[in-house]
Amino acid sequence: MLRPLLLLASLVLALAVVRPLAAYEEAFPPTAAGATELKTLPAGILLKSSAPGRYFEQSNRLFRPLFRYISDRKIAMTVPVESRIDGAEMYFWVGRNEAAKVDGNAPGVEVVRIPERLVASAGARGGYGESNYERTKAELLRWVRSQPGLKVAGEPYAVYWNGPFTPWFLRRYEVHVPVQRIRR
Repeated sequence: MLRPLLLLASLVLALAVVRPLAAYEEAFPPTAAGATELKTLPAGILLKSSAPGRYFEQSNRLFRPLFRYISDRKIAMTVPVESRIDGAEMYFWVGRNEAAKVDGNAPGVEVVRIPERLVASAGARGGYGESNYERTKAELLRWVRSQPGLKVAGEPYAVYWNGPFTPWFLRRYEVHVPVQRIRR
C-alpha cells in the first residue's frame, strides 16, 4: 500500500517540478529518449565554468559560479546545460533575448561564443550519473561508426535538460559528439 502512495507522491512532485521547467527557453530541441539523430545546433553565447578533474566529481563546484552569474545579471535560465566530462566543464546557454545582459567574463565564468555545429545525438532518460553517460556514449559512438559518410570530429559530451529536483526516472539527457560529413 505504501509503494503506490510513494509513486503517486513522486508523480505529483515531478509534475510540479517539470511543468515550470517547460517555461525555460530551449537553446535547441531535445532528442527523444531512445532516439539517435543528427542535428545542427545553433550558434550562440554560452557561459563556461571549469575545474580540474572529471565532471562527475566537480558538478556542484561548476554550477555555483554559473548560477551566480545569471542571477546577478537577471539572465533567465535556458536549457539544456552542457557538460564536458574530462577536464570538468559546464556550460549554460544564454537565450537570444538575454544576450545584451552578458557583460564579459567574471570570476569562475568565461563567456564563449560558439558557431553553428553538427552533432550526433543520443537521447535518454534516467539519472545524470557516470554509468548512464558512459552507456549512452558507447551506443552513440557505435551508431556514428555505422553511418556511412560520417566521422567523429570531437569529444563526446553530456547534455542535461532537467534540474536537480526532477526525479531521476523523469530526467532527460543526451550525449552529443561533434561529427563531419565525409565523401565516399
